[in-house]
Amino acid sequence: MVNQWTSAEHVLGYLARADQFPHRTEGEAVLLEHVPQSAQRILDLGTGDGRLLTLLKIDRPHVDGIAMDFSPTMLAAVRQRFAEDSQVTVVDHNMDEPLPPLGQVDGIVSSFAIHHLAHPRKRTLYQEVFELLKPGGVFCNLEHVASPTPKLHQQFLQALGIALEDDDPSNQLLDVETQLSWLREIGFEDVDCYWKWLEMALLIGVKPL
Repeated sequence: MVNQWTSAEHVLGYLARADQFPHRTEGEAVLLEHVPQSAQRILDLGTGDGRLLTLLKIDRPHVDGIAMDFSPTMLAAVRQRFAEDSQVTVVDHNMDEPLPPLGQVDGIVSSFAIHHLAHPRKRTLYQEVFELLKPGGVFCNLEHVASPTPKLHQQFLQALGIALEDDDPSNQLLDVETQLSWLREIGFEDVDCYWKWLEMALLIGVKPL
């Protein structure tokens, strides 16, 4: 028998049915395409329960992962998820504070986490990300971004079944254009929005060789 659970495509298909967040797995699939198979060390900012790092390791089982979060609940979940994987290090760190010294990495990813930071901290974090990456390293941020109009914001909430009054007050959403311009100013190359659906966007930049 062929073990389909070694295929990222198969796992994403399962998660698409199991996860109620619309189109999330589409963005994840594009992210996976742009993280090199040759990456040896990947940092996941705001890892949550380790979902994204798990997907990355399906066809990169050799990779050393750093799973960073600060929520005790999420940290417990990610430690349980990777309890048998000695190649994953879990780091307890709040991204409101400067990133700790972790050594250089081949890739830095994040999934729906950075939008909780204040805008100036987002900009500073992107600079720290650039400095942590090895030359040729990639930054992939699958992010919740601001809609250009209130109508489109309401459309996004409706798609998620969220009433306007129940909108998450901790969100500090920022438009795609500003974030892409920051990445270019910092020095990233090939900067673009590689995928987008309403307020979900995949922003990618590569550190020059």
